[in-house]
Amino acid sequence: MKNNINPATAIKTLEQFGEFGGVNPSITDSATFTFLSEEEMIKTFHGDSEGCFLYSRHWNPSNRYLSEALAAMEGTELAWVTSSGMAAITTTLLQLCNTGDHIITSIITYGGTYAFLANYLKKFNIEITFINISDIDSIKRAIRPNTKVLYTETMTNPLLQISNIPELSKITKANDITLVVDNTFAPMIFSPYQLGADIVVYSMTKFINGQNDCVAGAICASEEFINAISNVNDGTAMLLGPVLDPLRSSSILKNLGTLHIRMQKHSENAMYLAKKFTKIGLKHIYPGLPDHPQHELMKTMMNKSFGFGGMIAIDLETAERAAPFMELMQEKGVGYHAVSLGYFKTLFSNSGKSTSSEVPVELQKENGLSPGLIRFSVGLDYNIKRSYKLIKQCLTELKYI
Repeated sequence: MKNNINPATAIKTLEQFGEFGGVNPSITDSATFTFLSEEEMIKTFHGDSEGCFLYSRHWNPSNRYLSEALAAMEGTELAWVTSSGMAAITTTLLQLCNTGDHIITSIITYGGTYAFLANYLKKFNIEITFINISDIDSIKRAIRPNTKVLYTETMTNPLLQISNIPELSKITKANDITLVVDNTFAPMIFSPYQLGADIVVYSMTKFINGQNDCVAGAICASEEFINAISNVNDGTAMLLGPVLDPLRSSSILKNLGTLHIRMQKHSENAMYLAKKFTKIGLKHIYPGLPDHPQHELMKTMMNKSFGFGGMIAIDLETAERAAPFMELMQEKGVGYHAVSLGYFKTLFSNSGKSTSSEVPVELQKENGLSPGLIRFSVGLDYNIKRSYKLIKQCLTELKYI
C-alpha cells in the first residue's frame, strides 16, 4: 500500500495557471519549440535539460498539465497522455516486453485488448497466458521465468469482476513482475497504484472526459517509466508517436475537475436501477449489490465517496432477445444504442456482438459471457425514476417480465 490520498482532493489542490494568470492553463498548440542556445537544445535531446520542451510528440506544456493532474489523482509520480486508450495499453506493454517474454492476463477484458494480446503480439513472439483473474492459484501456476507483466482491469469489461489488486501486487512483487491495471471503468472509485499496482492505464474517452467528444488515453506510473517511454532514442511513446493533441488535453483537463461529481451521480443512478432490476427479477450483474461475488472485496479496496460505479451488465440470455430490447430502449428515449461508456447519456450494446466480439465465441461461453449480455453504462439522468419506468415499459412490451 502506498500513501493513501483522496483523488478528488488531490486534483483540487493543484494550482495550474495560464500564461497571463488565467485560471485555466494556457493552451500550447505549437508542434516545435525554440531554444536560446544550441547547447540547451543538445542537452534537451539527451534528456539533461529541465523545463525545456523540444517537440510535441515528446512533451507539450498542455499535455504536461493534464499529465500532472492525472498523476495527482492516481498518486503516481508522473503520467503521459496518449491519443487513445489502446495507445496507452499498447505503449505500456511494448515498452515492458521484448521478444520471448511472457504476459499473464485476465481472459475477461476489453475486446481490443484481447485482440492485441492474443493476435498482434504473436509477431513479436511474446507469449500470453489467459487466466480467470479471480483465481489466485491459477495466476501463481501461470508464472514462468520469462513472465514480465500481469495485466488486468480493476472492474473487468464487461462482466464486472473485481480484481484483488493488493493480492495481485504481492504476487508480482515476489516474482519481479510488473502489475499493469486498466482502471477505465472506475476512476476515483479505485486508486490501483495506491493498492499496489505499478502502472495504471486509462481510456480517457470514457468516464474521465465524460463527453464522448474525443478519443484519448493515459499512462500513470513512476517518473522513471514515463521518462523511458518518452526517451528520444528508444522510448515506445516517442518513437511510435501516439501523442494526444494539446487542444484535447486542455478540454479533458477542464472536465477532470467535475469527475468526482459525475462518478457519484453515475454510481447513484446505477445503484437505483440495479436494486429495481433485482425486484422485478431481471438478471443482471452490479458490484454494488451484496450478491456480487466480489462485493465485499470491492468494499475493502474502494474509495467509498464515489459509489460502486456506473456500469451494469444485463443478461437477457440470447442475442435475439437483447437486440429488440436495446432498439426499443433507444426508441423510447432511455439512451443510445451505441458502444463506449461513461457518457452523460446512458449507452448500451450487446458485448458479445460488439466490444467483446474479438473474443472467440467458444471462449465467451466458457467464461460466462452470455450471448444476451448487454453492457449498460448508466448516464447522469436527473430523473432516474423516469428512466427506470421507460426500461420497465420496454421489458413489459417485449414480454420479458
